[in-house]
Amino acid sequence: MAQTLTDTSAIYALIDRDDSNHRKAAAILRAAVRQGVTPLITNFIVAESHALLLSRLGAGIARDWLTKQIWPVEPVTPADEKKAREIIQRYTDKEFSYTDATSFAVMARLGIQTAFAFDVHFRQYGLKLLA
Repeated sequence: MAQTLTDTSAIYALIDRDDSNHRKAAAILRAAVRQGVTPLITNFIVAESHALLLSRLGAGIARDWLTKQIWPVEPVTPADEKKAREIIQRYTDKEFSYTDATSFAVMARLGIQTAFAFDVHFRQYGLKLLA
């Protein structure tokens, strides 16, 4: 079964009905599921998503998402973190977050070429986005 790394930007868009990408995110997810694509997140994305939901939508929504989240979680390894630091150092003209860079490293390790994201950094790094 194919996998796509799902970024915090997509998770937030799916949950916040007022987000400008909400409808698009829901349509992308439905299409991906129909095509047999499994969303995958990292433990760093879990932490980042929970923090974002907590700060923008409140503790109840953040808690519900965290406790009901069913997508596979891929742990970021020490080697992924090393590669993430190298990515950040190499791309001095970009503003990749550490979580983004670890996502790129995990995607490379797992051979995933496509991300479910609304974050331009994935495209800047040369990855495909679900559309």
